[in-house]
Amino acid sequence: MNAKFMNNAISQAKNAAKLDEVPVGAVIVKNGKIIAAAHNLTKTQKDATAHAEMLCIKAAQELLCTDHLFGCELYVTLEPCPMCAGAIINAKIDEVIYGAADPKGGAVDSKINLFAQNFNYRPAVYGGIKEEACRSLLQEFFEDKR
Repeated sequence: MNAKFMNNAISQAKNAAKLDEVPVGAVIVKNGKIIAAAHNLTKTQKDATAHAEMLCIKAAQELLCTDHLFGCELYVTLEPCPMCAGAIINAKIDEVIYGAADPKGGAVDSKINLFAQNFNYRPAVYGGIKEEACRSLLQEFFEDKR
């Protein structure tokens, strides 16, 4: 786990905010190098599945020419939702490192823990990494909306 990679995810989240997207960013790391980076694009693409994690997973799979991301770490600024947690399980990502908890929709620790269920794969999870920076991006975004 490396805080500099979370800084890259935070940069991705800021890119999302510039597009008036919910500021969530993600990067996937393999062997100490970022192999994919993405941010939310649900409004831009008019696609409810265009979450940062989903786009990042797809990019990493395309780069590595595989559906399994063994040996990869996902850094994401917000706790993954159920859809993204399911994709993480199916992609077989080794570690999930997230910044801010999502008490309303988090599927890793907050609302439900999908990784604790009896699926065929369980990634390691580390939450609260650069939590304040990740949370403040979201709070500022939604305050501006009100």
